Amino acid sequence: MRRLLTVGTAAIAVVLALTACRADETTEPGGGEGVAFDVGVTEEPCPEAVNDDNGCIYLGILTDLTGPFAGFGGPLVTAQEAFWQRVNEAGGITAAGVDQAFDVDVTSNRRDTGYDSAEHSRLYEEIKGNVLALAQSLGTPTTLAILDDLRASDVVTVPAGYTSLFNFEDIILESMANYCVEAMNGIDYAVETYDISTVMAVHFPGDYGGDAAAGVLIAAEAHGLEFIDVQTPPGAEQQSEAVGRILSEQPDLVYVTTGPTELAAIVAGAAGQGFTGRFVGSGPTWNRALLDNPALAEALIGLYQVSSPLDNWGADTPGHQAMRDALGEPDDLNDGYTSGWIWQYPMKAALEAALANGDLTRAGLREAASQLSSVDYEGMLPAGAGNIAGGEGAQFRQTNIGTPDPAAPTGVATVQDWFVGPTAEAWTPEVCFQRIEG
Repeated sequence: MRRLLTVGTAAIAVVLALTACRADETTEPGGGEGVAFDVGVTEEPCPEAVNDDNGCIYLGILTDLTGPFAGFGGPLVTAQEAFWQRVNEAGGITAAGVDQAFDVDVTSNRRDTGYDSAEHSRLYEEIKGNVLALAQSLGTPTTLAILDDLRASDVVTVPAGYTSLFNFEDIILESMANYCVEAMNGIDYAVETYDISTVMAVHFPGDYGGDAAAGVLIAAEAHGLEFIDVQTPPGAEQQSEAVGRILSEQPDLVYVTTGPTELAAIVAGAAGQGFTGRFVGSGPTWNRALLDNPALAEALIGLYQVSSPLDNWGADTPGHQAMRDALGEPDDLNDGYTSGWIWQYPMKAALEAALANGDLTRAGLREAASQLSSVDYEGMLPAGAGNIAGGEGAQFRQTNIGTPDPAAPTGVATVQDWFVGPTAEAWTPEVCFQRIEG
């Protein structure tokens, strides 16, 4: 079991009850020795069950469908529902030597938090007594608001985010490289590819922006680069100060950690006034709709590349193909669908391991999850991803670099796939955003 770490930012969380709402533990026949379960698991089939003879595992989803990350939350939910539908159609959660099988329901306890921490906490309390675990908790501050109770209640959770904090939590099933590592690799790539001596991090305040900015700082120190830190608020109309800093400081490289609309304002504003340096953006800065504006598209294609912890929608792997078969081609195609699908593999692996152990209680699932040394992502992530048992030192560190390409399915073509730069390879894991906050 990995070390638990509580950080200062958790103080802003809404204080929650530390005792889970638990039903009486039940033992059902299966595998000759029985399968124990308590909260969020029933012998009865799921509503609209694919397999009428299976029991049901209920997983909760706390997402953003109406707030600032609705464009991401919607695809996440759609992909995750499709993922579990595929699992159910293949027979559900099963284990060798265990007679009982379970379908998985991720729709009955889905809630829209609007990316508001108080609402996230309230809705978590609303569904907590109904679910075994959370298939999605979108956002770092929102997840921090319920983290104490997740720990106390043994509620294993899949995050929708990549903060380095999650790598220190045994209750969180992370998959891909975090924002900090992603930024380190982005800087290492730029150092190898371009002639740079100064780097500027333009980023949102908080855990998302701070995590990436810290990664930029760590890589800059490793390479002897001058580092400039610029925090910027959300909103395209709020980027004039950041653009002014870029124009006055003239860094060789700007690493941006914002949303797509802010990235558009920053790149267009700087390039439109003669800036010719390079931009690299964290994964969430990208959306294919940015290429719809010809002038912006020209600037992005000429100056910008995106760092990403995943291989995009069009990649040639069995998992990507299964995802495309399940989802078709959504009108709003972006890699929120890809992320949402990938993030469910460790939950599936943990459920299968818990069932094989004959223990689908919350505590049993947490124990099974903590012992995962590998996860089969059907090729969507390389070997080494999903090593929860390996602790912080086994954090996955491979990422990709893409460049805007109107012909690519999500508007990005990979130019450097699955690499670890020297900075990330030598890095001793930490909660990165504390460097920027503190």
